[in-house]
Amino acid sequence: MDAQEIFKKVRKIEIKTRGLSNQIFSGEYHSVFKGRGMAFSEVREYQFGDDIRNIDWNVTARFNHPFVKIFEEERELTVMLLIDVSGSNNFGTSDQLKQDIVTEIAAVLSFSAIQNNDKVGVIFFSDKVEKFIPPKKGTSHILRIIRELIDFKAENKGTNISEALRYLSNAIKKKSTAFLISDFMDSGFEKAIQIANYKHDLIAIRVTDERETDIPNIGLVNMLDAETGTTRWIDTSSSKVRNHYANQVRSKRAYLDTIFGRYGVDMAKVYTGRDYVVPLMSLFKKRESRK
Repeated sequence: MDAQEIFKKVRKIEIKTRGLSNQIFSGEYHSVFKGRGMAFSEVREYQFGDDIRNIDWNVTARFNHPFVKIFEEERELTVMLLIDVSGSNNFGTSDQLKQDIVTEIAAVLSFSAIQNNDKVGVIFFSDKVEKFIPPKKGTSHILRIIRELIDFKAENKGTNISEALRYLSNAIKKKSTAFLISDFMDSGFEKAIQIANYKHDLIAIRVTDERETDIPNIGLVNMLDAETGTTRWIDTSSSKVRNHYANQVRSKRAYLDTIFGRYGVDMAKVYTGRDYVVPLMSLFKKRESRK
């Protein structure tokens, strides 16, 4: 993809996702991710009903009249996007690959974050950490992230969620809001989820395709595992084969639900070719309702 093509794609995604952020997500994002405390702003004269614990005794003594400290919410957060760039994200049976919807979701979250005056950073991961973009503010930074999402070529094809979460905890010392965006074609990351969510506010967004959950009856098919590069023939006309696959899918779903439920990690599920606004809004509203 040449520079002109990349520029056009970045611009197209910017227009769509900035619009969604402005019109739909920014209000919900603002109310859910409000910041973590209060910061001193100014002093003013004491008024009836003010909390006496906020009296500034130094200023009061200087002017021989009570003054109170005024606090404002500390709004600035660090938002980290952990983006799965493994081989399985090149899959999609509608008019959209999983990596396409990942790019849009990451862009929407990024624009919502900068409107909230938050920093945004990114960790691209496969079965290793492929790239780290430190958190920063500003539109130019977000456009760089989108450009990387569009044109990034991972060195490896596998998935190691544990490694990505370990890197997050080591690289980002202060508590952040971390969106883990993946199809979760991995296992054995329970402990890493627990540790990461203890230090950060971890949110999972699972991106999947309908054909990964429901194999149609289309006869003999040569299927490629994009992460290992292996292929094998599958007889999709066999109800036994389809049932076996469906059971595997249910087991995987139950595994993820159990892990995220056990460690208090909210999850949204989005599908290629479908609107992702509804599941993301549902996620935000769920978190809002618990406040």
